[in-house]
Amino acid sequence: MSGIDKHPVEGPVAVRKTNLEGDKQADLTVHGGVNKAVYVYPSENYRFWKKQFPARKLPWGSFGENLTTQGLLEDSIRIGDKLVIGSAEFEVTQPRMPCYKLGLKFDTQSILKTFLDSRRSGFYLRVLKEGSVKVNDGIKHIPGDAANPTVKETVEANAD
Repeated sequence: MSGIDKHPVEGPVAVRKTNLEGDKQADLTVHGGVNKAVYVYPSENYRFWKKQFPARKLPWGSFGENLTTQGLLEDSIRIGDKLVIGSAEFEVTQPRMPCYKLGLKFDTQSILKTFLDSRRSGFYLRVLKEGSVKVNDGIKHIPGDAANPTVKETVEANAD
């Protein structure tokens, strides 16, 4: 069982403390829970992956993300930053570290090393205020403590 297989949806989706409505995490020891309720992946990263896997279709959600965003890159988002999307509010908690299920989805476990080496990890969010989100909702980024590491710096510290 896995929750990595995601597909774009239409209409509003309810945001709950531990996930988005209709989403389930299969292994709560490594995914999900309050600190990993929502997984965000920058759309800009897809260009890199299309070069790595030119024959593969990569629709939004290909990396198991709940939200595919624009303009929220790992080198500019810090742990503790807040995001307001739709009527929901979130806090950035940590980068995603890949597991073997990403390798199964892409038919190669070598993607795990490439994923870490690329520093294109995406990041998890904690839900601060339940609400709803939908496609093309604006995203308000509220920077947190400038002394906190970026998502990319956190990956680098854990990958070495």
